[in-house]
Amino acid sequence: MLDAPKNRPELPPEIARRRTFAIISHPDAGKTTLTEKFLLYGGAIQMAGQVRAKGEARRTRSDFMQMEKDRGISVSASAMSFDYGQFRFNLVDTPGHSDFSEDTYRTLTAVDAAIMVIDGAKGVESQTQKLFEVCRLRDLPILTFCNKMDRESRDTFEIIDEIQEMLAIHVTPASWPIGVGRDFLGCYDMLNERLELMDRADRNRVAATIRIEGLDDPKLAEHVPAELREKLIEEVGMARELLPALDPRAVLDGHMTPIWFGSAINSFGVKELMEGIGTYAPEPQVQHAEPREIAPEEPTVAGFVFKVQANMDPKHRDRVAFVRLASGHFLRGMKLTHVRSKKPITVSSPVLFLAADRELAEEAWAGDIIGIPNHGQLRIGDTLTEGEMLKVTGIPSFAPELLKVCRAGDPMKAKHLDKALMQFAEEGAAKVFKPMMGSGFIVGVVGALQFEVLASRIELEYGLPVRFEPSQFTSARWVHGDKAAVEAFTQKNKQHMATDNDGDVVYMTRLQWDIDRVARDHPELRLSATKEMQV
Repeated sequence: MLDAPKNRPELPPEIARRRTFAIISHPDAGKTTLTEKFLLYGGAIQMAGQVRAKGEARRTRSDFMQMEKDRGISVSASAMSFDYGQFRFNLVDTPGHSDFSEDTYRTLTAVDAAIMVIDGAKGVESQTQKLFEVCRLRDLPILTFCNKMDRESRDTFEIIDEIQEMLAIHVTPASWPIGVGRDFLGCYDMLNERLELMDRADRNRVAATIRIEGLDDPKLAEHVPAELREKLIEEVGMARELLPALDPRAVLDGHMTPIWFGSAINSFGVKELMEGIGTYAPEPQVQHAEPREIAPEEPTVAGFVFKVQANMDPKHRDRVAFVRLASGHFLRGMKLTHVRSKKPITVSSPVLFLAADRELAEEAWAGDIIGIPNHGQLRIGDTLTEGEMLKVTGIPSFAPELLKVCRAGDPMKAKHLDKALMQFAEEGAAKVFKPMMGSGFIVGVVGALQFEVLASRIELEYGLPVRFEPSQFTSARWVHGDKAAVEAFTQKNKQHMATDNDGDVVYMTRLQWDIDRVARDHPELRLSATKEMQV
């Protein structure tokens, strides 16, 4: 199994063994399958389902919303905790679909590393690049898994070159594929000088691990045909000459990514990747906050809400706040201060997640992600502490790129629509704006698919059919400035003004000209396309 983590002297052993990470990828790169295999190897599930199977078998562990089951895509981030060897893994599965990227951006504020999954045939795709840029902004360490090597794939050097050029990061091979497509036999583990061979018959195990003394070991000839053997020896020799050696410090600083090759559907390369996460991904890191940073080894508990999910259990209208613990040792029943309202809350039923399943959390440590069921008191960006007035910073909210008017199918149920939309706004599933003139709500999202998800959820969870109609507005900007100046501007431009679900003033625009006009005529005001979540 794995060696115990090398403890930083100041970190309690329980915190030092935590590895909290997200998986990022372009849609269809195989992220959900990889997540499932992690759970399988961690002993969290007994058998892997298949994402593309029919009917109920199609339901993977991390996709619990009805629409995710129907479409086979992940549209909300789920958290899963499980042990692997000496380590405690907290895995956050994120939406791969670009229409749900805001959820992913926020999730990346709650993790210490990211696993980037790329398709061996397609290389670096647009969404991978976008998500990578967010990781870069946060200096997140990145480990790469090149998936689907059992299908026709591109040349290994070509894949590595593309990652280095497009993402401007050094790449070091942790393993090297032997053959591709039908000829894919397995990998040579470059870090441990061993041969890993794939079992095509049993998708849940690796056929054999063969220890060899380097590539000139005669044992290699017993397992790898001559042609593939020659190619392997030549390519590994070139890789060692041309590519940088693995530098753990550079990985932690986000300047280098080790790459493993494999096939998640065949459970191949997954175990090596998991061992790599234990060895090379960081322990829980310091969290940025005001007026001071929060260190994981601090004895007092602090945490922040990075996601709110409503109605995870359709039988109970619950709302679960996903909380990343930034410091301390949390115990069930603890009283914590809700910094935004300055009120104490007793956390009596915290939960740990295994996708849609959950169990009561008796305790948790810095680095863990717990769920706190509540009735709307907790919002994205809220900080919880043992009394100190700290506010975790850097959790973004983005201006929507698509705006539509939302109306209830039954006008008599307009009040219910108000409640449903406010809930989704608090979850971060959409921006909801109440125009100062006219009726109805304007709903803003990043991608068109979100409108479908919202309509489906409002009908499913509230029994309320809705329709989305075109809006005259194309974008929204938050208005910042002196209170009197904002009020005067609002009075003059009422037909353009709205408030968001926090009551903040928003300027609705039709053209870029509207934004330019404000910049020109109102230098005392600032329009912004993002706002930090209310804390």
